[in-house]
Amino acid sequence: MALSIRLPIDVENRLKNLAAQTGRTKSFYITQAICAHLDDLEDLYLAEQRLIDIRAGRSRTFSLEEVEKTLGLAD
Repeated sequence: MALSIRLPIDVENRLKNLAAQTGRTKSFYITQAICAHLDDLEDLYLAEQRLIDIRAGRSRTFSLEEVEKTLGLAD
């Protein structure tokens, strides 16, 4: 998949230098960075949406005691 992104000049320079020093492509490092952080970004944005839903009353939370009782784990 082809992708075009705009990077701040300082980031572009760092990426260019890293690629030159290691013999790898800029695309390699961009892919590495995205793969390394995509899980965290998904978690963050899904958690933010969940919080919005809870505050709007579209979803609810459960206490540890409720979960334990429902799953038959309560003492």
